[in-house]
Amino acid sequence: MTPVSSATKELSDNTPCLGVIVPVYNEAATISNIIKTVLAQPLVAEVIIVDDGSKDSTWNVLQLVAKLDTRIKLHRHDINRGKGAALRTGFSMGTAPILMVQDGDLEYDPAEYPVLCRPIISGKADVVFGSRFAGSGAHRVLYYWHSFGNKLLTLVSNMATNLNLTDMETGYKVFRREVIKRITIEEDRFGFEPEIVAKVAKLDVRIYEVAISYYGRTYAEGK
Repeated sequence: MTPVSSATKELSDNTPCLGVIVPVYNEAATISNIIKTVLAQPLVAEVIIVDDGSKDSTWNVLQLVAKLDTRIKLHRHDINRGKGAALRTGFSMGTAPILMVQDGDLEYDPAEYPVLCRPIISGKADVVFGSRFAGSGAHRVLYYWHSFGNKLLTLVSNMATNLNLTDMETGYKVFRREVIKRITIEEDRFGFEPEIVAKVAKLDVRIYEVAISYYGRTYAEGK
C-alpha cells in the first residue's frame, strides 16, 4: 500500500494545498466566473488553466483574469488537442500536494473542494472521485440517455478494473501529487476518463468516492 506522504500528513482543512487543473475550450462566457469561484476557495494554492486552442475570446479573457491573482498559471495549445492533452500539460505544471480536475464551465461546484479533499487530507485516501450518482448532492434533471450511457460506461470500466465506482466519467477527480505524477496520460481526448481510472486501479493506492452536486447544462447552454 502506498504510504501517506509526510507532506500530506501536515495538511489541514485550512491549509492551501490544492492545485486545480482547468482545461478550457471556447468557454469565454463562463471561464471568468468559474476561475473567480475557484480562487475563492480556501484550499486553493494554485490554478493551472490550459486553453486547448480556443477559437473564441477565451484566451483574451484568461490573460485579463490572470492579472488578478498570482496563483494563476496559464498555458495555451496552439491547436485543439483534446481534454486528455490539456490535462497532461496541466498536471505536468502542478506543484501543490493535491491536484484535481475542474472543468471550465459551471456544471461542478468548487465549494465542494473540502468534501473532495478531506479523505486525502485526513490520510485515508490517495485518490478521490466525486460521484454524481452516489448520494445527496443537488442534481439538475436533464438527459436520461446521458445518465444511462455514463452508468453503462462505469459498469464496463468496473468489470475491467475490479473497482466499484458509481461514476467513472465524473469531472471531479482528485489525486495526491505523487500518485498522478506516476501516471502517463496517453489519451488526448475524452478517452482520458477510462484511461486514468484503469491506470489508478493498477497502482496500489487507496481510492475513495464522495457524493457531489451536479448542475448540468443543456445543449443550448453550451454542453
